[in-house]
Amino acid sequence: MKPRMKPGTLLRGSLVLAGFATVAYAACVVNNWLRYGKTEAGNDPENNDALLDRFMPVYDVAERHRVRVAAPAGVTLASACNSDFQQSPVVRAIFRGRELLLGSRRHSQRKPQGLLHELKALGWGVLAEVTDREIVMGTVTQPWRADVEFHPLSPGEFAAFQTPGYVKIAFTLRADPLGSAESIFRTETRAITTDPSARIRFRRYWSFLLPGILLIRRVLLKQLKNAAGKQQVSGLQTNLRSA
Repeated sequence: MKPRMKPGTLLRGSLVLAGFATVAYAACVVNNWLRYGKTEAGNDPENNDALLDRFMPVYDVAERHRVRVAAPAGVTLASACNSDFQQSPVVRAIFRGRELLLGSRRHSQRKPQGLLHELKALGWGVLAEVTDREIVMGTVTQPWRADVEFHPLSPGEFAAFQTPGYVKIAFTLRADPLGSAESIFRTETRAITTDPSARIRFRRYWSFLLPGILLIRRVLLKQLKNAAGKQQVSGLQTNLRSA
């Protein structure tokens, strides 16, 4: 029979873990603060996105993520648009944490829906689209507010928007083909502020909340990879049965 761990030992262990987590988070925040504004794409040409450049060629921050998917580009992009990333308990916990941190009002229970549909409902607009390849979304907002509001603009209005006190945010859902049965899914988020005051506020917000934002991206990529792969297998099985 295994000896039970004493409550005092368990408490000390929990405190040590909490201490390590706090230090790690603080280090992440400092790193995010220091690298704010350093947005070079580097020597990797795959970091370039001509479609996104049309709306935001210069930006304060950029986050890029990608994953290889066992499905054609069209299937991959459709899976991304239809994914419901808030079905993840981790993502729901992150959103709840933001509500508690900023004092936001608790929103009513949402119904499951696709990512693209949900973003449009929140106030994101489609800036450009290439069928089965890429969608560029954009909005202007003040994300540091407790009850944040998103404002969709037409492509021309978004590119020219300079009203002080706001942040312009654009991001992509993009699938690049790798032959006929595989693809690379990419998502890139860019943001730029419209004046120095907004830059100060957004830099603080971005530095503290970026760890949660990155975790949401990881959840999205994992869900997408699984969903696109299953959809591809299901389609192949359907074709075999009908052959």
